[in-house]
Amino acid sequence: MNSEQVNTAILERLEKVVESLQDNSVKMGQLLAVHNEKLTKQDEIDTVLFEKVDDLRRITSEETTKIKEGCERDIRMIDARLRSIEKKMWSIAGALTIISVAVSPIGNKIFTSLTSQPTNAMVVPK
Repeated sequence: MNSEQVNTAILERLEKVVESLQDNSVKMGQLLAVHNEKLTKQDEIDTVLFEKVDDLRRITSEETTKIKEGCERDIRMIDARLRSIEKKMWSIAGALTIISVAVSPIGNKIFTSLTSQPTNAMVVPK
């Protein structure tokens, strides 16, 4: 083999390697373009999802505030009702205490001592 044939063989191999590298470069560019497009779409999707999450957070916060206000209102109403019932209970307890003292033997003695007994009075002629 002479040196010219060797050089030609080397040049042919180099040309094949260069062509292969060019093909790979083109394919790599296409892959990067597709990847870049996917990243762009994913960014758009992420933006939409973050907006939805923010909307849900806002709605949840508003609903939570409404529920909290409703619960506080209900608690105030129940507290007012319980106070009313407690006042009635103490009034009834006081009335029962007075009635039980009045009906008992000791209460009878107390009430009879408070009322004056009629005295007989006679008019003497002059």
